[in-house]
Amino acid sequence: MDNRVFRDAMGKFATGITIVTIQDDKHVHGMTVNAFMSVSLEPKLIAISIDKKTRMYDKINENTVFGVSILTEDQKDLSKVFSRQQDQDDPIPYMYLEGAPILPQFIVALSCKEYQTVVVGDHKIVIAEVLDLQINEKNDNPIMYYSGSYHTLKGR
Repeated sequence: MDNRVFRDAMGKFATGITIVTIQDDKHVHGMTVNAFMSVSLEPKLIAISIDKKTRMYDKINENTVFGVSILTEDQKDLSKVFSRQQDQDDPIPYMYLEGAPILPQFIVALSCKEYQTVVVGDHKIVIAEVLDLQINEKNDNPIMYYSGSYHTLKGR
């Protein structure tokens, strides 16, 4: 099967959208990630998958602490900015949680520390321990990605 068929088939699995952010000496770097999942309760672990072709691949090698912000339905444009599909005119504000940059609007924000990495095919799977988290009870409408486009969970 060709790569496009495989990619389209995997796109039939609906996912939430996160922004993974990391701080270096001077800047915050981030990328849109929908390959995110919970792994373990004891210890509290999550996993993200990073493509070797992205700038974040090297950044995550240099920094072991990073943030994960689970996006709301109102953050479609931010998802596009961090996936390099759209330019951002204004600076993006960040907050910090246990030393990790996070977006100020989120459903859930996590501060994570690399626990283990596995290079598989053209991606790196980063398993990370959750150091702290915040839940935004006022904003509980996630944005979803399915079959190559954005969706919301209206009517739930």
